[in-house]
Formats: sequence, structure tokens, C-alpha cells
Amino acid sequence: MFESPTRRPLITGKTSYSQITEDIIKPIEAKPTKWWYLGFTVSLAALGLWLLSVTYLLFTGVGVWGLNKTVDWGWDITNFVWWVGIGHAGTLISAVLLLFRQKWRTAVNRSAEAMTIFAVVCAGSYPLLHAGRPWLIYWVFPLPNTYGSLWSNFNSPLLWDVFAISTYLTVSLVFWYVGLIPDLATIRDRAVGLRKKIYGLMSFGWNGSAKGWQRFESVSLILAGLSTPLVLSVHTIVSFDFATSVIPGWHTTIFPPYFVAGAVFSGFAMVQTLLIIMRKSMRLEQYITLNHIDVMNKIILVTGSIVGSAYITEFFIAWYSAVPYEQYAFANRMFGPYWWAYWTMMTCNVITPQLFWSRKLRRSLTASFIISIFVNIGMWFERFVIIVTSLHRDYLPSSWLMYSPSWVEICMYIGSLGLFFTLFFLFAKFLPVIAVAEVKSIYKTSSEEEIAKTAAKEGINLQEAHAHTNGAH
Repeated sequence: MFESPTRRPLITGKTSYSQITEDIIKPIEAKPTKWWYLGFTVSLAALGLWLLSVTYLLFTGVGVWGLNKTVDWGWDITNFVWWVGIGHAGTLISAVLLLFRQKWRTAVNRSAEAMTIFAVVCAGSYPLLHAGRPWLIYWVFPLPNTYGSLWSNFNSPLLWDVFAISTYLTVSLVFWYVGLIPDLATIRDRAVGLRKKIYGLMSFGWNGSAKGWQRFESVSLILAGLSTPLVLSVHTIVSFDFATSVIPGWHTTIFPPYFVAGAVFSGFAMVQTLLIIMRKSMRLEQYITLNHIDVMNKIILVTGSIVGSAYITEFFIAWYSAVPYEQYAFANRMFGPYWWAYWTMMTCNVITPQLFWSRKLRRSLTASFIISIFVNIGMWFERFVIIVTSLHRDYLPSSWLMYSPSWVEICMYIGSLGLFFTLFFLFAKFLPVIAVAEVKSIYKTSSEEEIAKTAAKEGINLQEAHAHTNGAH
């Protein structure tokens, strides 16, 4: 299903190494456009809303959320799982595809890695605030027993979240920054004055020597090897928050692979959304090609189909178990008070991605953008459905309650989007959104392959083929 990248051009049009540098680095050196200022202003406004709602929460308490005695998890955990899922695509593109030598990743990995870090920052804020007293968050860490009986409960999946998310953020941040070093040195060599000093400090004295590149490649592979298990482990551990409980609708063994597939599904959809915007706004059509959009959409199609199969499996297991509570939980999702959330989830996550069976739609920027938005909406509703519809009707009808978010929860969610996009706008302005060094290596490899094909076709040696290819260009 995934065609070999060598069958298609990875970079379109006539270009050179210097032109690649110019195209990708120039937006960093130029003044921001009016569209950048507009988007950044909107993001800052949303971030201000987040700061306002969080300040009110800290001074008032988590009672300002719309939670009640039955639904004690609401938008906070919904948004936490949603943001963690969005952060999954970056690690997959960066680490797993690097180990499998997938060349098409080079045009999208830098943005995906940055998106991962920013999404995990947004996700980490929710458990911190959910604790109610963030200044005591150090209680979750296994500190020495100096303070008296201060031991973490290692039986709690919520503690596993702390280790999983902190490890994920640390490894992803190091992986992202190590990959940036050659490009930071390129910006340093073009900059003057204070900018030159700042980028020089950030590039750690990179000089592009053979020894430096050898160490760079070794460290990249080691970090990729460390990151690859995180693709499976992080969202598996997040799923244990639910799967290890006995609540109908949560107590199921399919959650780990189901959550991992859903995380990759939503992560790739968010990467697709950002790539299409950057491709147009930063004039990167030559580097983020329709071939990249096509391959990304194929992965969205595959993971969306896995998620749809998981939905069907959940219903089958609920029926096969003959447990009335499980059967009622899933019937309630479909036809209960929150039926609209369930069918929104099914439409966006199961039906909409199937449109990508059409090659024309896979290679359509408009269709890809709209469907990626629908996928992220659907994945948010999936987390809402799993959490709220499983809680709002307890074993006792006297405990049945409805849940609706308060203005604080709504503002915090909008504000988390503001935090994410504020960080992404700053990243796009001050750092290269495409890995310049990696794209150059792919361009060189592609050129060599083209020369070898020409030599074989014409029955000439490589030197003659090289001259023939250059003349054609």
C-alpha cells in the first residue's frame, strides 16, 4: 500500500543545495508576514484565556469544573488523553520511520517532532491542575522517606502516567533538538550580530566535520531506538487509566492497542492539518509535495480502519460477555442521552477516513485538510464518549447524573489550543520547519539514483550519465 519513495521524486522542480537552504531558511530571516502576526495574535489571545481560567481555578479550586459525584472525570481527562494522542505522530515519524529508512519522512519530521513536544506540554498541564494543588505535585515522585510516609502508590496507573509522559517528553525533546543542531549551525553561518551569537550558542559549535556527522548519525539512531518503544508504551499506559478499573465500558483488554492506533490516527491528522497550512503559507510546495500528503493520508486510512475495527470488537465483546452492565453501557452510548457524541465520533472516525480509498481525494489538499479536521474532532469525541458515557450512569439509578462542562473547562480547552499554536508559531518563526540537512541528503540520494537509472537505460558509464542528467536539468 505504501509505495517506495524512490519511485517518485521526493523534491520537485529544479533545485540545488544552496536553493534548498535559501527556501527553508529565508522565512526565518525575513520579517513575519501579516498572516503570521494575525495567527500569533489569535493564539496569544487564547493563551491569555488559558492563564485567566487557570488562575481562577487555582484560587477557587477544582470545584469550579462541572464535575459531580458520579462523573468525577470530565473535560480535563478527555483533553489530557486527546493531547497525548496528538503527540504520537511525531515520535512515529521521527523514530520508527528513521529506523525503517523511509525517506519521505524528512519533509515532515521536524514539524511533527515540534508538534509532539508542544502537545505533550499541553497534555501535562491537565494532570497537574487536576491534582487541585499543583504545588504538591512532587508527591507523585518516589522521594526518599525523609518527610515521613511519603511513598508513591505504584499500583496506580495515574503514577505510571507521570513516568510515561515525563520520559516521552524528555526523549522527544532531546531527539528534536539533536536533529536541529546542523540546521542551527546553517542559520548561524548566515546570521550577523546578536542572532549569530544566539544561534552559535544553540548549535554547540557544530562545524560539519566528518567526525561530527558520524556522531550525529550514531546519536540519532540511538535516540530513535529509545523512542520507538515509547510509541507503544505511552498510550498503552494511558489506556491503563481506564482498562485496569472495573467500570463497565472501561474494563476491556483491547484498550492498549486500540488507544495506540487511535493516537497515531489523531496525531497524523494533526500533522496533516499543520503541513497543509505551512505548505501554502511558507511556500514549501517543492518540499512538502502531494506525494507526502498522499502517504500521510494512507496512514490515516489504515489507522482509522483499525480504530473502526476496535469499535466493532468492543460491541462484540460486550455482547459475548453476557454481562448486563457491559451490554447496557454500550447500548447507552448509542441510544442514551449522549447519543449525539457517539454518532459524531463514528461519523468522523470511521466513515470520513474511508474517503481516502479514492486516490483523487488523497491527493486533494482541500479534502485532506477538511478530513484531517474531522478526524481530530472525532477523536476528541471518542475520549469524551469513553469517559463521560461510562460514568454518568452508575450501578444505582439514584446516582444517575448528567455532565456538562463549566465555563472554566471550556476556557481551559480553548486556552490549551492557544498554548499549542503560540508555541508552534514561535517555532515556525525562529527555527526551520523542515530538516534542511536531511532533505539535502535525500536530494543527493535521489539524484544518484536518477543518474544510475540513466546509465543503465542508455548503456553508458556513470560519468557520462552524470553529464547527461545535468544537461537535461
